[in-house]
Amino acid sequence: MSRIPTVAIIGRPNTGKSTLFNRLVGRRLAIENAVAGTTRDQIAARVEGEELDYLVVDTGGIGGGSTDKDLEDDVSRQSVLALETADLILFTLNGREELTASDQKVIDILRKQRKAHVPVLLVITKCDTPKVAEARIAEFQALGITDDVLLTSAAHGIGILELEETITERLRTMSFEKQPKLAQESVEPARIAIVGTPNVGKSSLINALMSDPQRETAARIVSEIPGTTRDATDTVIKHDGQDYVFVDTAGLRRKARVEADIEYFSNLRSIQAIGSADIAVLVLDAQLEISRQEKRIANMAAEEGKGLIIIMNKSDKIDADMKQEKQVEIAVELPFARFAPVLFTSAKTRENLPKLFALIESVRRNRLRRLPTKDLRRWFDHSIQRLPAKALSKTKFLTQAEEVPPTFVLFVNNPKAVKVSELKFMEKSLRQTFAFEGTPIRFITKQKPRDEARERDR
Repeated sequence: MSRIPTVAIIGRPNTGKSTLFNRLVGRRLAIENAVAGTTRDQIAARVEGEELDYLVVDTGGIGGGSTDKDLEDDVSRQSVLALETADLILFTLNGREELTASDQKVIDILRKQRKAHVPVLLVITKCDTPKVAEARIAEFQALGITDDVLLTSAAHGIGILELEETITERLRTMSFEKQPKLAQESVEPARIAIVGTPNVGKSSLINALMSDPQRETAARIVSEIPGTTRDATDTVIKHDGQDYVFVDTAGLRRKARVEADIEYFSNLRSIQAIGSADIAVLVLDAQLEISRQEKRIANMAAEEGKGLIIIMNKSDKIDADMKQEKQVEIAVELPFARFAPVLFTSAKTRENLPKLFALIESVRRNRLRRLPTKDLRRWFDHSIQRLPAKALSKTKFLTQAEEVPPTFVLFVNNPKAVKVSELKFMEKSLRQTFAFEGTPIRFITKQKPRDEARERDR
């Protein structure tokens, strides 16, 4: 499977990077604020297009100009590292302002530290009135960074389509291709990302899954020192004649604790591993409480539509009562991931560990599963009778989209009138009827065509 390209948004503080990021990924992930320097850490999300998928990274501002001087150097260092690992760079300039000394510093960094083969797109932001910026295009091109100058207003969607098309075009010229989604009959081995915070036993689990001969030649390095695994590496393990690709990732730390340059790279590689995987296996330490970072990792996998399995490692060190308590803790702390099966195991004793392969097969099938139309409509007719929802009760037309994970489209009179609670009820009902263990489920509401709506409502 080919690597997902990385697109980094670079610029001085307050040039609209976070607003642009949110527009590209289609949801509000980065904090938008008029105060320069609001974004302190790298935020990454996968963008799925018709022709190409890529990982877009929002960075803190570089070149100075932040109001938070204590963190400015650290933020700048993270951003430069993102620049050095990017496959394409979006350099942002504020179209409402003249070039500043901070802009010139960023230009100098781009000239000296980016790789020569990496394209740069000069994105002029905040162009609510493009004519003002158009008069300065020659000035922007004269900077000598790139011939690609795009005028945009992320807040109003101006120029975004052209920007997206240009990003795709440049990446495709670098031989990046769309990663095909697995079909039911696909022979591609499942890719499983082993994720979690440092030192929960991810590498030990992979070692325990290996056969004895493979363990002698390809065992992962294991240490009590958190962060021993610095890269995302693939290990092919065969079980019952089936190949599985396990990706052992560097532990995802809280950003505030990431100090060394190599840890910045590890974070990005872990995010990329989740993005390119079919299933994420979140490894928790049975002796510890679930941390905020572990919640973030689980949410990342669910948001990306990945299959999810939760492993409670080191369970040989807790008794039966504590296992019951951990089940309750998982349900309370990870309510958005209640669809994920939980396996209590130990890399040391290998208790229950072989069951992981059966769970992987089950989750993979559910993630690719398509319901017969007649079964889907029978379920919907039954469920809608128990739903006190005016917006959904007036439609009986739905379909399953050709997407992974399972995605269901509901055609309603007014999509904006459908409440989140109603969709959650529908998901709960669907899972009670058809299980779908281990995979997220998506519901999309769309406006019914007028002619069809009138015909169905007569």
